[in-house]
Amino acid sequence: MTTPDKKADFSDVQSGVSSTDEIKEKADFSDVQSGVSSTDEITGGGQQTYTVQKGDTLSHIAKELYGKASKWNAIFEANRDQLDDPDKIQPGQVLKIPAVND
Repeated sequence: MTTPDKKADFSDVQSGVSSTDEIKEKADFSDVQSGVSSTDEITGGGQQTYTVQKGDTLSHIAKELYGKASKWNAIFEANRDQLDDPDKIQPGQVLKIPAVND
């Protein structure tokens, strides 16, 4: 009968790591402060909005805000993220009103 091979006994093995590099402290950011400034107006970056009322159309809004109903397309293009059809605006929608050059 053969005796099974004894398994290696590593129970007394110890390890360690050392380095010649200096120990560096972790960076301390506890006193860091930040801020933001802008030369733009504080009133929302100059972006005007308009809340659609019952019976409004883009041309009526353009006439009221720009003095020309024909500027409706500027409002439509500025709101393509929420409008697919210029004839389908809904009361309560908040539209971005871009600055328009005459």
